Amino acid sequence: MRLNREVSYLRHEEAEGVEAEDRVPLTLLSPPPSQKLVVGYALTSKKVKSFLQPKLEGLARKKGIIFVAIDHCQPLGNQGPFDIVLHKLTGKEWQQILEDYWEKHPEVTVLDPPAAIKHLRNRQSMLQDVADLNMSDCYGKVGIPRQLIITKDPSSIPGAVNKAGLSLPLVVKPLVADGSAKSHELSLAYDEVSLSKLDPPLVLQEFVNHGGVLFKVYIVGETIKVVRRFSLPDVNKCEPLNNTGVFQFPRVSCAAASADDAELDPSVAELPPRPLLENLCRELRHRLGLQLFNIDIIREHGTKGRFYVIDINYFPGYSKMSGYEHIFTDFLLSLVQSKLKR
Repeated sequence: MRLNREVSYLRHEEAEGVEAEDRVPLTLLSPPPSQKLVVGYALTSKKVKSFLQPKLEGLARKKGIIFVAIDHCQPLGNQGPFDIVLHKLTGKEWQQILEDYWEKHPEVTVLDPPAAIKHLRNRQSMLQDVADLNMSDCYGKVGIPRQLIITKDPSSIPGAVNKAGLSLPLVVKPLVADGSAKSHELSLAYDEVSLSKLDPPLVLQEFVNHGGVLFKVYIVGETIKVVRRFSLPDVNKCEPLNNTGVFQFPRVSCAAASADDAELDPSVAELPPRPLLENLCRELRHRLGLQLFNIDIIREHGTKGRFYVIDINYFPGYSKMSGYEHIFTDFLLSLVQSKLKR
């Protein structure tokens, strides 16, 4: 079966904690028995290992979905035919290959468009759509931390920080967010002297106290799933900082840092309001042109409805999300349903 480039998605009204079996029955989502949904995938070996787990592939087969590896050594046009191309590779060469293929095969659904993904690979442009939204309603307000882009000349950083009026400490992030280990090397800079020792290009993001908890909002089409992760502890900005220098810290949002079952202050643990998240995700899907991404959100400590988006990632580690196998296969089958309704 072939799918058009422009697709619509089934609505999943998922509340936190709803089991996969409570969603749309599989009989309503399965393709006709004589047909198979062929998903060609171009992923790194690390992504294949984490995402294409046996449980996912087994469930997919039961639903009539077949995952087929794309051979990077062979022309893409000679492979398939595919109904969907699922990918997470970097580089201009791959982007050009995929764009050329899509131009010749517009009936294939590409998840997601290379040009749209590129928008998230630079932290200067990554959060701009959130800033432009300036979202505020009765459920809260969503923005981004004040930040500064530094592309060269480390010696100019202290002066630039003062001119921008940013308060220490500052979160230091690489400007390029390409999914590599280096792009996740985050640090915290505590004093002005250490700022001139940083290695541009980078982003300096004002640290916002958030109770040591961040919310990872996973988006798969119109499905939204939120999980809690431990984050950096708060700092007292009213007193002189005891720490100096630049300190690297591990990826605080990894699965091992789950805070879903921890005993937390209710004001810290409370998830962002569902209507606020639905509105935010809907707007970002439209503005970014993406269906597979996640948003890292924090709530300013001491407030009930002041939220900040601090990162957006394309095709994140969905395997860290409970029930991802059902969510992802339902999403793929929703593309079929959209086609059949036309």
